[in-house]
Amino acid sequence: MVMSFPRQHARTQRFTLGAPRAFTVSPDGSRVVFLRSRGGTARANLLWVRDLAPDGPGERAAADPEALLGGADEELSPEERARRERSREGSAGIVGYATDAAVETAAFALSGRLFTADLRAAVSRELPTPTPVVDPRPSPDGRRVAYTVRGALRVTDAGGGGDRVLAEPEDTPGGGRVTWGLAEFVAAEEMDRSRGFWWSPDGTRLLAARVDDTPVRRWWIADPANPGSAPAEVAYPAAGTPNAEVTLHLIDVEGGSDGDGGNGGDGTGRTEVVWDRARYPYLARVHWSAAGPPLLLVQSRDQRSQLHLAVDTATGRTTVVHADEDPAWLELFPGVPAWTPDGRLVRIADEGGARILLVGDRPLTSAALHVEAVLHIGEEDVLFSASAGPEAPEDAPVGEVAVYRAWFRGSGDQGGWERLSPQDTAHVASAVRGGDTVVLSTAALDRPGARVEVLRPAGSGGGAPEPTAVIESHAETPVLTARPRLLRAGARRIPAAVLLPTGYRDGDGPLPVLMDPYGGPHGRRVVAAHNPHLTSQWFADQGFAVVVADGRGTPGHSPAWEKAIAGDLAGVTLDDQVEALHALAGSHPLDLDRVGIRGWSYGGYLAALAVLRRPDVFHAAVAGAPVTDWRLYDTHYTERYLGLPGESPEVYAANSLVTDEGLSAPAGQHRPLMIVHGLADDNVVAAHTLRLSSALLAAGRPHEVLPLSGVTHMTPQEQVAENLLLLQVAFLKRALGVA
Repeated sequence: MVMSFPRQHARTQRFTLGAPRAFTVSPDGSRVVFLRSRGGTARANLLWVRDLAPDGPGERAAADPEALLGGADEELSPEERARRERSREGSAGIVGYATDAAVETAAFALSGRLFTADLRAAVSRELPTPTPVVDPRPSPDGRRVAYTVRGALRVTDAGGGGDRVLAEPEDTPGGGRVTWGLAEFVAAEEMDRSRGFWWSPDGTRLLAARVDDTPVRRWWIADPANPGSAPAEVAYPAAGTPNAEVTLHLIDVEGGSDGDGGNGGDGTGRTEVVWDRARYPYLARVHWSAAGPPLLLVQSRDQRSQLHLAVDTATGRTTVVHADEDPAWLELFPGVPAWTPDGRLVRIADEGGARILLVGDRPLTSAALHVEAVLHIGEEDVLFSASAGPEAPEDAPVGEVAVYRAWFRGSGDQGGWERLSPQDTAHVASAVRGGDTVVLSTAALDRPGARVEVLRPAGSGGGAPEPTAVIESHAETPVLTARPRLLRAGARRIPAAVLLPTGYRDGDGPLPVLMDPYGGPHGRRVVAAHNPHLTSQWFADQGFAVVVADGRGTPGHSPAWEKAIAGDLAGVTLDDQVEALHALAGSHPLDLDRVGIRGWSYGGYLAALAVLRRPDVFHAAVAGAPVTDWRLYDTHYTERYLGLPGESPEVYAANSLVTDEGLSAPAGQHRPLMIVHGLADDNVVAAHTLRLSSALLAAGRPHEVLPLSGVTHMTPQEQVAENLLLLQVAFLKRALGVA
């Protein structure tokens, strides 16, 4: 019997299980390290190493969780569960690892215990340490491993023994807690900074974050299905409320004094790093390499100002290397800031209406590209990913993200860039590099999953990298094939995907429409890859014409496109969904008298917004985990777009779903609305849905609420994920009158 798509989609965790990921390439280019489970429904990742030498052993498992745990089930600490929720990690086994500089030793936590792997011999061992271990990281020389345990920062010898405390946690008189070496909530959830400590290049010191969450207000998340369980206490920094206090400290791992202690030294080998934290409270990025002093990126609370700071490791004082200002906000980017090997600052910036790559003061790219991330910095060039920029040709592929390299010195000092990912098909690509070896991952519309290739220069004389090996994926092949048509819609040329039922033929007549957006910041849905469109195709095969539109506010187009939502999330993002829908109706079989919309998180907010404010356009909605009152969402995200609620309450009211503005649809135009929310969600808490339901009830507006007991924002549970799809399609068919 052929498995149904909802069942397969759930069992494979959206077809991610069995796919290789988290690549590291040794600096000599001879080894590739990665994670992968044994099959498409196996949740536990193993740590693998691929030896690229022609006469080498090939691919071997360096660490197998089943063997290391003796078949026992994993036990996750609250800190590890929180880390996985922040990173949306739903798999098991080895979900992350770190290596030394030579990529000869890897460290990882498994069931709260510390393990290391010899990557040349492909063998693992456990180090005796206190538990539960979180985020272990070897020193660059491989001699030590630093890690955290219940908020304490510790270090142990990689050979075993010598375990000691570097910084202890503490409970504060204000009822809070000080932890070391862990990222605070907004850093992990919104800044893409999951780390809280960084090794010095010589392995003798650490930069460690000290987080005091005393100022942060406490929320309690209960499990109503189990009233005998105590609510979980969560330090949640909602918009307009205090954040955790974050400081950074240089710590001597040998202990003892660092001389005179310097500015902030305390005689115990610990020196505080000093910057204007009152004006720049957000520690967004930390980079420490042999190419220069520690490099910090700190932001003001309104995120309109930021500084790149160099740290004096003797005193803890900082010097401004570069400063940025933006009237809307400043984005954070993967891989930057960083130093080139010759000590120049690498950054991504919005200049002249484009997002460009710079080394020092020199731009390496133009408005033809929209730079998204720095992937690797070499001796002469920078490897980066980019989509089509505001000055790209009008026929540039929709939804493509390619890998490029640009030169900043040497034979390529003439400037310019070249493309490394394939030219012959639109795709989404990323890469990891070590030495002259590149691991390139590409996903395309015409094939499921991602293809991972090892690229190396042809011949001993160097030259352009060419594919020499493939790292196999064990992910399952979907039981259906997605057939999206990617195009640009309307006067704004909104990126969109249209999916029709499999077997639909011209002349079959118009179809009820399902808008299927995310539609907000940092969430791109219209991409030139197959698997991201699978769920939309399944909905199309139930009898809908599915439209996915990435309106203003979504990434991958231009700075102006992303920042058009400043102060107006609701109006701009909803307007673009309406424009895309009406523009596509002229060339596609869309029945505008039957239009539904579904979404999760920001997409859930947009779905509820659509039926509440534009019932003339949208006739039914499924809103999953929606933000309904922005005063309940976190500081770093919400204030970036809407400012402080105390300074602009009218902006918060205009963007809310629970105010008079939010419920402003004409009387009598009440559209069917199903709201779905996980009661264990600590990101978009269930209070959002409960407040909206109360407001709708008070306004006499019918609606349905589907509470999910024990479910977080990720919905990783297999049965929940499967049945959510079935319940949504049943609701939409009923609400729109679909046979």
